[in-house]
Amino acid sequence: MTLAHISPILMLAVSNVFMTFAWYGHLKFPAAPLFAVIVISWGIAFFEYSLAVPANRIGHQVYSAAQLKTIQEVMTLIVFVGFSVFWLKETITWTTAAGFAFIALGAALVFRGAA
Repeated sequence: MTLAHISPILMLAVSNVFMTFAWYGHLKFPAAPLFAVIVISWGIAFFEYSLAVPANRIGHQVYSAAQLKTIQEVMTLIVFVGFSVFWLKETITWTTAAGFAFIALGAALVFRGAA
């Protein structure tokens, strides 16, 4: 594996942390004004884009666009599970875990087809 293989995965992982906070972090503060939440979320999303766009540019040297999107979605689920448990204090049910496992199976198929 080269840096072009690994760096996009790491960058997409970090970008997903920012985007998850931008999209869902405000749920912990339901009394916050919606306009303020939108502006703050935009600010957080800037950092997500600052990582995701170069990750895709670099990653497209070694991955197809479909593979990059698949990596992005798998990272989203991994980050979201941790976020839900540690930030929102929600439990992950077996049905959610099973659904995510089916999505992971679909992701494996995307990469299998590229081999």
